[in-house]
Amino acid sequence: MDTTLRRLDGVWTLYYAPERGGRSEDFRADMLENWPHIAARVPGCAEQSLADAGLEGDPFYDENLLNFAKYEYTQWIYQRRFEGAAAAAGRRAILRFDGIDTVADVYLNGVHIGRTENMLIEHEFDVTDILRPGENELIVHIHSVMNFARSKEYNIGLRGTAHRSEICWTRKAAHCFGWDILPRLVTSGLWRGVSLIERSATRFTETYYAVPVIDKTRDYALLEYAYRFATDADTLEGFSVRVSGRCGESEFTDEQPAWFVSGNCECRIQAPRLWWPRGYGEAALYDVRMELIHFGEVVDVREERIGLRTVRLERDFTPGRQKFAFFVNDVPIMVRGTNWVPLDAIHARDAQRLEKAFALVKDSGCNMMRSWGGGVYESDRFFELCDESGVMVWQDFCMGNTNYPQGGDFARVIEEEAAAVIRRIRNHASLAIWSGDNEIDTKNMGFHYPHYDARYNRVAHETLVRALEEHDPYRYFVRSSPEIPDGFTADNVPEQHTWGPRAFFKDDFYRLSSASFIGEAGYHGCPAPSSLREFLKSEHVWPMDNRAWAMHSTEDVLITRHPGSRNRLMADQVALLCAEACADLDEFALISQISQAEAMKFFVEHTRILKWKRTGIIWWNMIDGWPQISDAVVDYYYRKKLAYHYIKRSQKPRQMMLDEVSGWDQCVVLANDTREDARFVWSVSDADTGDVLLSGETDVPAGENARAGSFKADPSRQRLLILRFTANGVPGANHYLTGWPKYHKADLLRWLDVICALDEPFDAEL
Repeated sequence: MDTTLRRLDGVWTLYYAPERGGRSEDFRADMLENWPHIAARVPGCAEQSLADAGLEGDPFYDENLLNFAKYEYTQWIYQRRFEGAAAAAGRRAILRFDGIDTVADVYLNGVHIGRTENMLIEHEFDVTDILRPGENELIVHIHSVMNFARSKEYNIGLRGTAHRSEICWTRKAAHCFGWDILPRLVTSGLWRGVSLIERSATRFTETYYAVPVIDKTRDYALLEYAYRFATDADTLEGFSVRVSGRCGESEFTDEQPAWFVSGNCECRIQAPRLWWPRGYGEAALYDVRMELIHFGEVVDVREERIGLRTVRLERDFTPGRQKFAFFVNDVPIMVRGTNWVPLDAIHARDAQRLEKAFALVKDSGCNMMRSWGGGVYESDRFFELCDESGVMVWQDFCMGNTNYPQGGDFARVIEEEAAAVIRRIRNHASLAIWSGDNEIDTKNMGFHYPHYDARYNRVAHETLVRALEEHDPYRYFVRSSPEIPDGFTADNVPEQHTWGPRAFFKDDFYRLSSASFIGEAGYHGCPAPSSLREFLKSEHVWPMDNRAWAMHSTEDVLITRHPGSRNRLMADQVALLCAEACADLDEFALISQISQAEAMKFFVEHTRILKWKRTGIIWWNMIDGWPQISDAVVDYYYRKKLAYHYIKRSQKPRQMMLDEVSGWDQCVVLANDTREDARFVWSVSDADTGDVLLSGETDVPAGENARAGSFKADPSRQRLLILRFTANGVPGANHYLTGWPKYHKADLLRWLDVICALDEPFDAEL
């Protein structure tokens, strides 16, 4: 077991200077004498340290971001002195960096101990023979990632998203170079913790747990477990491995001789307590202890929490029979989830935002999150929260919307990265599926290649397949999100990202989509004016047609051809919904949020109504990673847009909904996304008149929908219908906006008051 000797977080000294001639230079001691320097927090980033020192403004405020472009070609030196703490006899001293952003050389006491070129994984260096008693000096010389990128070869097949080809070779969160949800802020720094640890020569190097079989008839779970260990013992005689676990009153123990440093074993756990996704049952977790024993003495221990569950993905690309369905413990799961994007454009702040952001995921009723490929691999704490809360994780590898190098050099980089990430998070019950990337197959469809070989992605089809075969063979893998094999297009595969024209949210594109599963779907909503005033200068707050709004929409105003186009799209959506023009910012923001809320409600409920033809939706997205105008339903300051509250209602495991009008009829649909039968007592009424249009009692089997009845409907008539129900005695409510736009502003605002006052009342946070 590793023991921490010293944590090296805190205040460091940060030196900086431009790199000249487009290339990095080696560290020299005189750099510390001649370069300017400031105090810097670790974890942290250099750009935020400049702002903290008063040398630059807050990069998130107004147009300050533009001032940081000049630092993209800067080199940085982080320096810290610390008192040495020698490792115990027979143990090694290891210097561990949980995150270096990005290309760096590391020196301890003047000795070069290693180089890093990957922001996304941890880095360790054995410093046993370099560490000394008394004062030690640690130097991390971080080079310009832009100069690193431009030193590479770019064949014609390489291209990044939106003119950002520097993404291709750099193993850094891709959004740092600019995306439509996060700003271009090419950070540098020590973004996760630094520590000095000691490690025994005899120790576990890997542990692995998987549950391939749950036999409900004979009431047992088959646990596959594996270990790898290292030792400096003369022989392997006398070694054994013992695994024990407990969850409440359920316990198990298994011990096997360790004939070699590698072992793969299995045991049966009788009467197991199973892990279930949110809404389907308890997220039961076992506290598991794996012990390495040598001649009766425990010499190393790994303690983890695991869940006993099976996860199966059934896919079928056959036209007319397309399928993309998750089964947990052989039960089909209706996925109601959100895309999880970076919590902060400055990743050193992710940890302090995690708990509050995750509370939103639980509160809104999500049972899955897709960890998006343009960001970073999330922390251990993130996965612990998902484990404990029954939230499944769809994990993209960190690649997106880019044609990456296909040769052996890059393949080796990805194999190393994938192995490190897989080994770190594979034992979490919440980890449901791996995905090769975000939208690379989709991106390649837009290049008009004449044949499939031109868009074949070796990284996903070969490198990652091999890595998962080696390190996590019991999990399912999709090669891209969405995956588009030879002969298919983006709109006829089972899993789709349904962005489309972003016109009326019930137009044919959304209503008639062939998707069996929706991996992304979103709609713009203006943040609260109080939030806009926090990050925009007063003269830029309103009207919206200015560069600051465009920057925060998010667009790279230096390269985009049409700054502000996304904001104009949002304004068009407002004009489409509402008959009258908005008088001011407050009114515009409110109508925009109504537009977004109704759209997101429709996306979620239409998915649920189509069960099992459609098996889930992972909508875009929960919360912003910087102050902006976006599709997120919670802004950077945690102010909830109306869409958050609408989605929370729509995602309740038992819900009452209305299908779209067919002929003269509108049908009541009752959804029961649980493992228990439910009796619904329900009614549909007109919000303005109070007239009851239909009511009844309906039994809905576990995990199913029921079409409970229909009433005559005029598809052109605009009114608000209120849906009230109890399900096994628990009350609930929902609403449905009938008719077609444009709606009168007075009606929208009057109806909003009624909607906000339904079950679990809420207020618009404007």
